[in-house]
Amino acid sequence: MLDKGLIGDVLDMALTTGADFAELFAENCTRTNLQLSSNEIEKAIAGEDFGAGIRIFFGPQSVYAFTNDLSREGLLETAATAAKAAAQDNKSSTQNLQAKTIENRHPTKILPDQIVIKEKADLLFRANDKTRAYHPLISQVQVTYLDEVQEVLIANSEGLLVQDKRVRTRLYIMAVAAKDNEKQIGTMSPGACKGFEFYLDLDIGELGQRAAETALIMIQSDYAPGGKMPVIIDRGFGGVIFHEACGHGLEASAIAKKASIFEDKLGKKIAAPCVSVVDDGTLANYWGSTNIDDEGNSTQRTLLIDKGILKSYMVDRLSGRILGLESTGNGRRQSYKFAPVARMRNTFILPGQYTLDEIIAATEAGLYAKKMGGGSVNPATGDFNFAVMEGYLIEHGRIGRPVRGATLVGNGKDILWNIDMVGKELEMEAGVCGADSGSVPTMVGQPPIRVQGLVVGGRG
Repeated sequence: MLDKGLIGDVLDMALTTGADFAELFAENCTRTNLQLSSNEIEKAIAGEDFGAGIRIFFGPQSVYAFTNDLSREGLLETAATAAKAAAQDNKSSTQNLQAKTIENRHPTKILPDQIVIKEKADLLFRANDKTRAYHPLISQVQVTYLDEVQEVLIANSEGLLVQDKRVRTRLYIMAVAAKDNEKQIGTMSPGACKGFEFYLDLDIGELGQRAAETALIMIQSDYAPGGKMPVIIDRGFGGVIFHEACGHGLEASAIAKKASIFEDKLGKKIAAPCVSVVDDGTLANYWGSTNIDDEGNSTQRTLLIDKGILKSYMVDRLSGRILGLESTGNGRRQSYKFAPVARMRNTFILPGQYTLDEIIAATEAGLYAKKMGGGSVNPATGDFNFAVMEGYLIEHGRIGRPVRGATLVGNGKDILWNIDMVGKELEMEAGVCGADSGSVPTMVGQPPIRVQGLVVGGRG
């Protein structure tokens, strides 16, 4: 992507005013984005983005500059601009760059650019037709297709030189059911670190029907009652609560800023003994996986919580420098326009000992949150409010009538202590997480869990 000699010159220029570390991140990314609504393709965007970012450290401080001019003059000027902003007294130099070969754990069979736009659009029409045909109350369907091929080069003044190619694709289906001037939605959004082969084994029609089923059940349901009660949160996207209310607090970038409820908690109990949590960037072809992070470090499986005890944070290079911790391969960014920070990859609660049926049978009354929706979180306190996309009352140890409009209100620190049953059936779902370094693909997941005494907001 860039000449080795030029890379060395750029890094040396970044170090001319006394910084003790310099890093170059170069990127070339091609994307296709299609969106179908009202039975027709309303958006079709295919494009390429390229550029480079230069980051320098001086002690615990950093400076970042970026450019889409990859000429020698453009890169050296950007490096000089960053160096000037971080002027110190001592001049450093780059070690000899050594190209590093990495193992590709996420093989691709069919690159997206080998598939014509019409074939990609056919996926959207197939999902649209099946979803709309599910029931007359399905009034609106929106389907979005995304593919991305991102080639990156990362080099730094410690001698690292490494390249990687990331291929991803995702389909998002939203069904809207309408009745008596009210609307309810259902969604499905599978994604993978794969090429177009991802769709060969995917039942697009079934996905659309599952989205429609959720919307239909909820539009015909009564409103949920409110109050404090046991809540069973099902597998898959239920893990979004941990991701938002707890996971961000375990990112070292938050710890370094003293903006996390989990600061100074390493080695201490922060959850019930039945709770263990992993963040894993190595899972083959998973949506949130990569071979290396955006700082050039190999990704790894990191045990965050082991039987209630906090074992590790998710660590990037700069936060690790501040905290005295080694990188865990969690330095991530949306593109060359962002400096990397510690971010989640595939983050999930590990399976426990119960089946979902056993958890439900052990619960006399409460709420079963089969599918979670979006929500809001205060990262400094861990307070959260999440919508339940599909919910049911639990009555006498059985799933009862469906209810809509339920919200889960609580605190991330408290919910970890109040989990008292963890199921066996682990599932993961794809999402996109936005934070200081832009939007990055992540997966959330969990087996079914039961939370005692969670506040449910409702109208009933």
